[in-house]
Amino acid sequence: MSSLRCDAYAASRPQAGRAVNEDAFLILRGDPTVAALCDGAGHAERAARRALRLFERLVKDVPSSDLGLFTTWSSWVKLLDSALLGGAESTFLAAAILDGRLVGACVGDSRAYQLSREGELRLLSEGAAKARLGSGECRPFPLHVALAAGDWVLLLSDGAWAPLGMARLRAVLAAGLARDAADLPGSILDAAGRGGRGDDMTAVALRLRG
Repeated sequence: MSSLRCDAYAASRPQAGRAVNEDAFLILRGDPTVAALCDGAGHAERAARRALRLFERLVKDVPSSDLGLFTTWSSWVKLLDSALLGGAESTFLAAAILDGRLVGACVGDSRAYQLSREGELRLLSEGAAKARLGSGECRPFPLHVALAAGDWVLLLSDGAWAPLGMARLRAVLAAGLARDAADLPGSILDAAGRGGRGDDMTAVALRLRG
């Protein structure tokens, strides 16, 4: 089990003028903490939620030690890809906090970031393939990084990260961390939507504590 405790927060908003949010997220609090984000395309409200429902069952059916193996995450991505084949597609970004590490997988253009306690912002999912779940062409990108108390992990759909860029996201995080930590995902979405919410947007934030 992890020696680090994890606080988890999230916020999600639909595209301006639309009632249906095609993003979906999942947080399983405990030891380990598991978080996931899906951004669907075309009826993806169903596709994203369907993927997360299946993922939740998969996580609950394995011992926590298996979460540290990329073979586990790779096999899950293949199952999810097959489950959505022929229908609406979805990104998939999921991770667990396990034994002082972040472990997980990324499919599509949602992004994972690490914000260190020193304020260094690092993109963890750079190099992930764009093919989504349901395409039959998924190549899961591994997430594996050591974490320390005071670090943050961010999972963002493209509606949240694309309007910001690294420099602006870093500034938003610096300002947001000066306030209540639980408000950080909302602060990210406020900044991303300042020019108008042109897409659904979701932010999941995990804070590591000793």
